[in-house]
Amino acid sequence: MTHLETARQTLLTPFNLDDAKLDQVFGQMLTHDIDYADLYFQYSRSEAWSLDEGIVKSGSFNIDTGVGVRAVSGEKTAFAYSDDISLTALSQAAAATRAIGRQGGQNTVALNRDIVGHSLYQPIDPLASLDELAKVALLEKLERTARSLDKRVVQVMASLASEFEVVYVARHDGHRAADVRPLCRLSIQVIVEENGLREQGSAGGGGRFAYGYFDDAVVLDYAKKAVDQAVLNLHARPAPAGEMTVVLGSGWPGILLHEAIGHGLEGDFNRKGSSAFSGKMGQQVAAKGVTVVDDGTIADRRGSLNIDDEGNPTQRTVLIEDGILKGYLQDSLNARLMNMPLTGNGRRESFAHLPMPRMTNTLMLGGSAEPEEIIGSIKRGLYAANFGGGQVDITSGKFVFSAAEAWWVEDGKLMYPVKGATLIGNGPDVLTRVSMIGNDMTLDPGVGTCGKEGQSVPVGVGQPTLRIDGGLTVGGTGG
Repeated sequence: MTHLETARQTLLTPFNLDDAKLDQVFGQMLTHDIDYADLYFQYSRSEAWSLDEGIVKSGSFNIDTGVGVRAVSGEKTAFAYSDDISLTALSQAAAATRAIGRQGGQNTVALNRDIVGHSLYQPIDPLASLDELAKVALLEKLERTARSLDKRVVQVMASLASEFEVVYVARHDGHRAADVRPLCRLSIQVIVEENGLREQGSAGGGGRFAYGYFDDAVVLDYAKKAVDQAVLNLHARPAPAGEMTVVLGSGWPGILLHEAIGHGLEGDFNRKGSSAFSGKMGQQVAAKGVTVVDDGTIADRRGSLNIDDEGNPTQRTVLIEDGILKGYLQDSLNARLMNMPLTGNGRRESFAHLPMPRMTNTLMLGGSAEPEEIIGSIKRGLYAANFGGGQVDITSGKFVFSAAEAWWVEDGKLMYPVKGATLIGNGPDVLTRVSMIGNDMTLDPGVGTCGKEGQSVPVGVGQPTLRIDGGLTVGGTGG
């Protein structure tokens, strides 16, 4: 079946609904003067398993079904949602939302038009791809593998999670779109101990596929990365403090790009003038060679979508090209108000939330330098190979990030690992200080979740190895 057929059979037919009845709902809403209206139907099943000290400590399973009803007039938005999918509930929600418009609307219900999105992932249910015993066995295998790699491993925490989601979007302009979305993730955290000193390391990954992705090679890779990170930190020295040259590693360190720069390129912040990038379209905002894109069309990636949550196909949007600001990420509301093209970035956590412009997979394209050449160019500085969490102020662009794995560099050589390093800087300023761009652009392994205004959505990040000259202060405890 197509995504549209699957969605209609999952979300309309069981509740005695069809597109003709949805048109009745829109007919009610269009008796008032509104610019836009949509219905967002969602069915989701999710599970999570966690193992600690060889025992499954928790397991959860959840099913959600519901519909969100939205009407937009100018800058005003009215929204209602219900976990009761019925014509009565839809009519009540429609009556509540149309109140933002004046009576006597002239719009008419448009002819239905099915929109076919991308086919970036298989419409499979990852929860059904393994039975319960096999899921537990996968977590146990991950733990055994980690313990076998190093006798200093004293604790292993492993988790497995997945979601199967079917969405159906109906709009007042007749637009109909659907998606069937799998998503799964496997994660590990280890604690190692030596001479009374304990350190931890973590790893994991996932994407829009079934549990079969996590074969023996992937399990070994995750376990080794977690153990290696923990053992490295056993021998790490306190991080130095002060402003210095910093090299960022490829892949997951792109989370700094996502937080410190990506959010500032979302349409709502720029329409309201609260972003550090507001009013700078066409201007040089980064060093030459810096190109940043948001790409929701990469196959099987955690941040990819066949359609966004307004029914528009996702796309590859160039945000910064060779240092010049080229575009913002848009949903339908902000694109209309800013008179800019849609980019397929309208996203919401669930049917109970309003859509807003959000990132999908945000990455900086690679350059020409070898990673070894970039590290070799540093007289004295920090190499941040992997990142933990961070915070950013969208208005100012200021950020603070912690490095999960970092090295002190002298005369182009990795001298020793350091711990406790935090990177403090300003996102737009850091972009102007990129002096070398590696040829090793890598996407993260598939663990990212982005929060904005209380909503969480899965995202991806990526970047090559980067040299940043000044503008970054390293907070640490060393001399």
